[in-house]
Amino acid sequence: MARLYISLGSNVNRQQYVNTGLTALEKLFGELTLSSLFASKAVGFDGAEFYNMVIGATTELNIEQVAKALRDIEFANGRQVNAKKYSPRTLDLDLLLFDNLILDNPAQIPRAEITENAFVLWPLAEVAPQLKHPILNKSYQHLWQAYDKTKQQLTIVDFTWSSQRERSAQKKIEL
Repeated sequence: MARLYISLGSNVNRQQYVNTGLTALEKLFGELTLSSLFASKAVGFDGAEFYNMVIGATTELNIEQVAKALRDIEFANGRQVNAKKYSPRTLDLDLLLFDNLILDNPAQIPRAEITENAFVLWPLAEVAPQLKHPILNKSYQHLWQAYDKTKQQLTIVDFTWSSQRERSAQKKIEL
């Protein structure tokens, strides 16, 4: 079983796509570990504010299968095949970490955005504070504490997602 971390972002119908993205990830991986949900300004273009979070999961899939599955989820949620890098997103899923692998293909692992963007590093430090960056050999909690927090402003968003499992269990109780 591999442990992986995924960054989820949306700035188009944010609440809807965060929920549908989480539901799709739960269907793919089972139990998820969720960070807080953060609001932040768009980076690299003028656009609506983003919602961002990091999700932890375990899988028996290999990295190529995970990368393809994440792209399929994005496309199923309105992502355009030819979307520009810095543009609005219904759902953006980036594989940040896959165990302690260091790769460039099929995805850059670990993602450079981990140390560059507060909206990736802060939620990753929430869900995996003691885990060490495979190249820098520093914990994500340490990296977040050392991060220049004046670069990007984040706001924690009041958010509750009831997973498919919780809804199923609740329905059984009601019966």
